[in-house]
Amino acid sequence: MERPQPDSMPQDLSEALKDATKEVHTQAENAEFMRNFQKGQVTREGFKLVMASLFHVYKALEEEIERNKENPVYTPLYFPEELHRTPALEQDLTFWYGPRWQELVPYTQATRHYVQRLQEVGRREPELLVAHAYTRYLGDLSGGQVLKKIAQKALDLPSSGEGLAFFTFPSIASATKFKQLYRSRMNSLEMTPAVRQKVIEEAKTAFLLNIQLFEELQELLSRKAEDQSPSQTAGLRQRAGGRAQDLTPMETPRGKPQPSVFSRAPLIRWVLTLSFLVATVAMGLYAM
Repeated sequence: MERPQPDSMPQDLSEALKDATKEVHTQAENAEFMRNFQKGQVTREGFKLVMASLFHVYKALEEEIERNKENPVYTPLYFPEELHRTPALEQDLTFWYGPRWQELVPYTQATRHYVQRLQEVGRREPELLVAHAYTRYLGDLSGGQVLKKIAQKALDLPSSGEGLAFFTFPSIASATKFKQLYRSRMNSLEMTPAVRQKVIEEAKTAFLLNIQLFEELQELLSRKAEDQSPSQTAGLRQRAGGRAQDLTPMETPRGKPQPSVFSRAPLIRWVLTLSFLVATVAMGLYAM
């Protein structure tokens, strides 16, 4: 396959990344999960699962960023106080899972795969961290406030923002101005045409890793639904008084191990939950 020539690519790296990911943005924009998300259809249990996955991803990303913070291939983009999400996610997981959250949060195979890629990049090709940071942080800044309001309403959360610290950037006064600064720093990075192209390809990989993560949750759900016997299904409907469509997951005390989340929620609620999280990625990236 012939490698694109430098003069055939957009001048700025940020624009090149945006153009290179247009196709996957369009696919996400036209998917059903985007329409579902706009309706605010998300359950508490599903939201907890996604926040757990995001914690593992950001913890790995930010560990590799710290490892390379003095490396010139990344130093201009080092904004820990403004951007890093691990502390906020730890706060959210304490809210959702209780003080023993570290013992309770799930760690799925696709999440592990995502984490492994981040670790590989950070240790072997740190220049590619730019693609992952761009994909995640600018996406969060672009769609974060909208997503926060939708989740707050759908999950009936307090207006104080508890459980949603991930979406809040208290050290950034203006998301628009900060994104402009971040893009200018990106565009100032010195890299060869070959490295530039690898960064662009890695941005696509980053987006696909996010999609794979949420597709895995949906696949696990589908398998669980297939394993459920007709008698079990009938029992659930009978206990719900013939209103299975109104069934909501039961809440358990924070800090106590919970039974499998798949055994409690109907299939449609889990599909909508997955829609919400993939939309978190898709909406944010599309707005960049």
